[in-house]
Order: sequence, then structure tokens, then C-alpha cells
Amino acid sequence: MDLFEYQAKELFAKNRVPVTEGTVVTTAADAHAAAAGFGGSVVVKAQVKTGGRGKAGGVKLADDADDAQAMADAILGMDIKGHTVHRVLITPATDIAQEYYVAVLLDRANRSYLVMASVEGGMDIEEVARTKPEALVRVNIDALRGLDVGRAREIVAQGRFPAEVTEGVAQVLVDLWQTLLNEDATLVEVNPLVKSADGRVLALDGKVTLDDNADFRHADHAAFVVREETDPLELRAKEKDLNYVKLDGSVGIIGNGAGLVMSTLDVVAYAGEDFGGVKPANFLDIGGGASAQVMADGLEIILGDPQVKAVFVNVFGGITACDAVANGIVQAIEMLKARGEAIDKPIVVRLDGNNADEGRRILDRAEHDVIEQVATMDDAARRAAQLAAAK
Repeated sequence: MDLFEYQAKELFAKNRVPVTEGTVVTTAADAHAAAAGFGGSVVVKAQVKTGGRGKAGGVKLADDADDAQAMADAILGMDIKGHTVHRVLITPATDIAQEYYVAVLLDRANRSYLVMASVEGGMDIEEVARTKPEALVRVNIDALRGLDVGRAREIVAQGRFPAEVTEGVAQVLVDLWQTLLNEDATLVEVNPLVKSADGRVLALDGKVTLDDNADFRHADHAAFVVREETDPLELRAKEKDLNYVKLDGSVGIIGNGAGLVMSTLDVVAYAGEDFGGVKPANFLDIGGGASAQVMADGLEIILGDPQVKAVFVNVFGGITACDAVANGIVQAIEMLKARGEAIDKPIVVRLDGNNADEGRRILDRAEHDVIEQVATMDDAARRAAQLAAAK
């Protein structure tokens, strides 16, 4: 789960990362009140889960409360890269002497953690990495050794940070590392980390990605879910413990195993090019040991998506036997029909592996006219794309 800036700063403060104070508001009138409470100049910052807010006009410096109200009124409702601004953060303006960049993240490719730091913060770090790779320090951190102040000082020195901020930046790196561990995050990032005019090192922005698989250890993280801004299908899937991500296409995808589902997305997108650019509507992995009920829950979620025109169930039976998958499909259809819901979206099914023959027989015996079985993954993807395009 990605957090909004104000939420990231809450976690930073909890873990001793130095941040500026701020108030989140949803109306221009509340922005006026918040700015008046701080007094002086404030920054009005759009709260969306994407970068490029400043370039899009979503970050403004206001001289006073009236100015803050006018700017909040302009920013609220703004579209930034497909994200509508529903709230803004009002924070006192900081007199900035220098901007830096720091981050700690999970480096899956190297099976370790990665610390990144640069004295060229406050801008697109991808652009810095592309045009001036020497300006971005990248240091792998062993999970068992961790990151202490001594190692952090070495990273700061390698990044050629000014001597007067060495201790402050090193301590921030250590605190970010602890934030990553304490909160089960996969990314903690500050851009910019600044040296203020009075010499303080402060996190003016924050980006955090939490590992949803660790939710059971963090009951307090549930408070970060902004339900009105979360896709209702994703919320329903989360309630059913389904690994589901909403996409923009029209072919609903169900598979068992993340690798198989990712491959299925690619195959459907490739096949869809022959049918006007048909694309996958979701990622849904029912897992390696899914029951018929899990299959039924997944199918119910996908059939409830109005964007879905056809469904592709792609299962290679292993721990999850194909007969359980077939029973889940039949169970879901019968459950939805019992509610009086029309089942008119075609469901293309490809079963292979453990108990595949029995699974196919179960589907044949059910005699549901929306189910179509196809032998191979490529042919099934093409058929699903064709059916979606015809709707």
C-alpha cells in the first residue's frame, strides 16, 4: 500500500525522522483556518499518490491565510496524472538552504536492501540517475548487519554531502532504516530532505510503500486506508483476502500463482492487439492452495466489475487442484444466479495439471452456457480477447 505524503510523515515522526508540522484539509475554508493557525507563509500541497505534483501545479507557496484558501480552492479537484486531488496538506514554509535526496528500499533483484542518497534532491531522481549517475550513491545493506550510524556516515561521505550536515543526514538514514523495519515497508523515501537556513535537517516530503503481507502485524496501518479513494472492488477483494489489483482493460484475469498471472496478463495484452487493443482488467492471484470458495470469491469480484466484458481463468493445477477450481467456478455462478444477478459475461477456462481431466468434466456437467473451455494458454487468451472485443 502506497501512502499519501501526510501519512508518510506520520510514520516518519513516529520513528524519529525529523519532519515539519502540517494539517490535512479537504476544503478551502479549512485551508484558511489551518494557514491562519500557523501564521505567515505556508505551502499548500496536493495529496495524491503520484509524483510530479509541483510540475502539475499541485504545490503552491501562499503568503497568508487568504492566499492559502485561494490556492487550496484551485488545487482541490485538480487532476494530476489521473489522480483527483481530494485533500491538501497545509504546512509552514521552510527557509531552504539546500535540498537532498535519500531513500531506503527493498532490492529484490539483489535480495538485500538498498540505500540511495544524492546531494541533488528536490527534482526528478530518475532524471538525476539517467543524466548524472555519479550524483546518486547506491549502497546495498545486508539484512543481518543492518544500517548503523557508522555505516550511514560512510554513505554520506561517499555522496559528498557537506560536512555540516553529515551527522544529521546520517541519523536520518538510520531512522529511515528503522522505519522500514518497524513498519514492514518496502520503500521509504524523502525528496527533498533539506538543510534549513537555521541548520536543521528536515524531511519536507515523504513517500512510503507498506508491505500488505505484513498487515497482520500492524493493526494501526488499517487507518491509512482512505476508503473513498480506494477502488471498491479492491476493497471487497481485500476483505476476502484476495491478491487483486484493478487495471484498465476489459478481460478479467484469474490465475494461481503470481508468475502465471503475470504471464497471463502479457499473453492477453498481446492477443488483444488483434482485437482493437483489448487489455487485461485486473491482476488476481488465487494462490497455490486456493479452495473452491476462494475461486468463487475471485470470480464474484471480477464479474462485478462493469468494465469486464469477458473472463479468462488460467489455472495450472498443483497444490490447487483443477477440480477445486472447477467447483469454485460452478459455485460462484450458482451463488450469483441465486441472488438474481444475470451471468452474461463469457468465461474462458484453461485447466492443466493436477486433476485437470476431472475439472473439465465438472465444467462440462454443469452445462453453463457462459463457460467455454480452451486447451492452451495462447488460444484461451486469444478467445477471451475476441469475446471481450465483441461485447
